Amino acid sequence: MEELYESSKARAIGVSNFSCRKLEDLLAVARVPPPANQVECHPVWQQRKLRNLCRSNGVHLSAYAPLGSPGSPGNEGPDVLSHPVVVSVAERLRRTPAQVALRWGVQMGQSVLPKSDNEAWTRENILSGWCIPEDPMARFAEIEQARIPYTYVRLFKYEFVTHPTSFYKSVEDFWDGEV
Repeated sequence: MEELYESSKARAIGVSNFSCRKLEDLLAVARVPPPANQVECHPVWQQRKLRNLCRSNGVHLSAYAPLGSPGSPGNEGPDVLSHPVVVSVAERLRRTPAQVALRWGVQMGQSVLPKSDNEAWTRENILSGWCIPEDPMARFAEIEQARIPYTYVRLFKYEFVTHPTSFYKSVEDFWDGEV
C-alpha cells in the first residue's frame, strides 16, 4: 500500500477497526502513517484511550455507527438514543437524541458517519448553527462505557478469524483485550 501511495496510485492509506495495540504496532513500522482510523464510536462507547492515541499521533478518528445501531437485527447492546444523559441533554437543548449524539461526536473532534435510508432523518441530522454547551457536554463523561463484545459479535461475525488454531483464539484476542 505504501508503494501505491508513493507512486500516487492511492491518495491515502486509512485503517478501520484498529485497536490501540494494532495502531501502535502499525505506527512503529509505517513509512506512511494512516490519516484515519474508522471505528464504532458513540456516547455509550467513547473509545477514550483510542481517541487519545489517534489525536497524539495525528490520526483522525472517524466514527461509524455514531448513533449505535437502533433497530438493527441482533442489536443487543445499549441504546444510545435512549440513554438518560443523551435524552436529558436533547431535552435541554430542544434537539433530538440523534442530533445530540452526532454533535457530541463532532465536538469530540471526530467525523461521524450515520447511516439512514430515511431522508427526513438525514435532513434533521444536518448539524449547523449550534453546539452543546460546556456543562451538558461534561455530562457525557459520566456515561458508563459499554463493554463491547456484543458490538463486534453483532456487527461482524469474526468466526472466520477466531479459531483454536488461529492466531486469534477469541474475539477478545482479535481486539487485543480492548473490548
